[in-house]
Amino acid sequence: MSATRVVLADDERMVRTALRVILDAEADLEVVGEASTGAEAVSVVRELRPDVVLMDVRMPEIDGIRATEQILSTLESPPRIVVVTTFENDAYVYDALRAGAAGFLLKRAAAEDLVSAVRLVARSDSLLYPAAVRGLAAEHSRRSPAAPPWAARLTEREADVLRLMATGLTNAEIAQRLGVGPATAKTHVAAVLAKTGARDRTQAVIAAYESGFIAPR
Repeated sequence: MSATRVVLADDERMVRTALRVILDAEADLEVVGEASTGAEAVSVVRELRPDVVLMDVRMPEIDGIRATEQILSTLESPPRIVVVTTFENDAYVYDALRAGAAGFLLKRAAAEDLVSAVRLVARSDSLLYPAAVRGLAAEHSRRSPAAPPWAARLTEREADVLRLMATGLTNAEIAQRLGVGPATAKTHVAAVLAKTGARDRTQAVIAAYESGFIAPR
């Protein structure tokens, strides 16, 4: 199995070096490029086409939010983007998730948490730190007073699947919870993403919180 290819985007060289040392120590992870500005991150990702990008939320030229938007909107098969931040309740982080980032990671995270996060988003079969996403939604979401059009298009089973996705369950765990096969659960998740217009699980869950379909607790 080929290694997961990672690009590091952070304006602090020491941060990039520390991340590289941690990730390159893992046989299944490989840092293939670095960037020190948001604009450089977009360019490097377009050239190298990594699987995962660790993106600092605040960088010169363009910030991590704009860089995320540009990468996701211009590449046919974009990488998974994890925002790296100092403060987990930062509105910038929430905006990055709304822009399409797959999750976020604190700069003070332990090495094993960093490695686990990269592996998890590369699999794209769960929600990274669901409780933290829920907390961000409670603090920063701009909830609409009207039910979203997609809510009426969800079947009862798909609505259940979306609620379970918001708790961070994988497809296999959703299948077990609902008493269905893994392939059926995967089909339901795909239908939820299509009907909500979400790129991935994180965006679907953000949409659910912002619309009031799921109430942050």
